Amino acid sequence: MLTNYVYKLRPNQTQTLKMSNWVDMLRSHFNWCLSDRITQYSQQFIQGNYCDIRTKSEACPLTSCVSKNGATGEPWKTSKTDKEGKVKNPRRNPGDIQITALPELKAARPWFAGIDSTVLQQNVKRLDTAYKNFFEGRGFPKFKNRSNFTSFTFVMGVKIQGNKIYLPKLGWMRFHKSRPISGIFTIKACAVRRRQNGWYVSIRIEDKSIPDYTTKPLKGVVKVIGCDMGITKLVHLSDGSQIENPKFSTTKKTKRTLKIRQRRVTRKAKGSNNRKKAAKKLGLFHQKISDKRQAYQWKVANKIVSRRVDAIALEDLNISGMMRRCRVKIDEKTGRFLKNGQSRKKGLNRSISDASWGELILKIEYLAAKQGKVAIKINPKHSSKECRNCGHIDKSNRDGEKFICTECGYHEHADIGAAKTIRDRALNLVRGDSAKPGVSA
Repeated sequence: MLTNYVYKLRPNQTQTLKMSNWVDMLRSHFNWCLSDRITQYSQQFIQGNYCDIRTKSEACPLTSCVSKNGATGEPWKTSKTDKEGKVKNPRRNPGDIQITALPELKAARPWFAGIDSTVLQQNVKRLDTAYKNFFEGRGFPKFKNRSNFTSFTFVMGVKIQGNKIYLPKLGWMRFHKSRPISGIFTIKACAVRRRQNGWYVSIRIEDKSIPDYTTKPLKGVVKVIGCDMGITKLVHLSDGSQIENPKFSTTKKTKRTLKIRQRRVTRKAKGSNNRKKAAKKLGLFHQKISDKRQAYQWKVANKIVSRRVDAIALEDLNISGMMRRCRVKIDEKTGRFLKNGQSRKKGLNRSISDASWGELILKIEYLAAKQGKVAIKINPKHSSKECRNCGHIDKSNRDGEKFICTECGYHEHADIGAAKTIRDRALNLVRGDSAKPGVSA
């Protein structure tokens, strides 16, 4: 079984400085690799194929790659042989080419030799993952800056003894052992991350003494509970209960504090120590909000998953689409921009971001798998506008939290009714028929 443990590190001054330098060098290496791949694509697929790819020989400088040791270097691998002794030359992807060029990078820039080799390899694989996400329909990989590149990963050489951990080329360092690691385990990976109040380590271990969790098959599902995400209340359940939404970052007091601390940062001179101090206070306040939200979401997820049910029906939400900007409206006669409701939607977007539905759904899925329960994603289309009595769908059926059908007069709480509809759709999916399930769950 794979499990993650997160601890706060207690490095000395030398180790802190060394890890900060590592993060800066790895960020520049990541950005160089991304730039190299963009250049490779621009040359190979826009300006034409390279001569050395077709002929496997040195080409004219006008048509050869810009960086011979980068992602556009020699793509054919000639070091492997088959069973008959013949040389195999499989085509390598850009990630493999960039990993192979790491020794030459260390020779050209000796300061990169101070970083563990597996950390550099994982840095390139991090870019591979970003490209994989892009090909699956997500955004294109972006160049990193100091705010969004704060971690690096080890995959070998990590050891733990009591409240000390050994990281290759960093040495032994203490950590706050907030929870014990029991059993005979193997460390699979170790990620070190810098936050506002210090350094943290996330250790992924494999404990073979504990079997993997087995999820109940859909045929064995009898009881299902539906969950409808909201803003006034964080979660509405199909059994009629509701879970409060504390609104950690959108309360009046929190917004005022954030406004004051952000204003203090902008009023300080750029590059000054006072600006850095003010920015650190602002970052610590953001971290405090994030930690409170994470702790509350784990509590909510445990509360939902601990119900005596076989499956949990969740909304398959397109959160990025819900937070997208409104379409621009232009007057056809004058050509001027018209009001499109974006100023009002800005507050809704902040509330959706504060609720963090996506993170909560991931936690529910994780705990459900841990307890052997099924988490079913359901399309929530018209779930809060559909009458549960006659099936009539109309936008005017809902008025805030009230639901009154304009066709038959059926009334109930709109969000709880939506949770029941999601539960019924999950039961129909499990049963594989169109029979209307019972109301009890």
